[in-house]
Amino acid sequence: MSKKKVFALRIDPEILEALQKWADDEFRSINGQIEYLLHEALRKTGRLKDKTPPDLNVENDRNKP
Repeated sequence: MSKKKVFALRIDPEILEALQKWADDEFRSINGQIEYLLHEALRKTGRLKDKTPPDLNVENDRNKP
């Protein structure tokens, strides 16, 4: 597994709140939800070289505190 990079994100509080609710609905962490959404957008537009999905398994996020 490759090491993930740390990235600071400034985001509108209203968007963050909506993302948190969506992540909760999907049983993901907010970080996992953002990464999933970015991955899907990049995949759909053909901007990813590797078409295999990252480790974004919902089961893995359910076990996080």
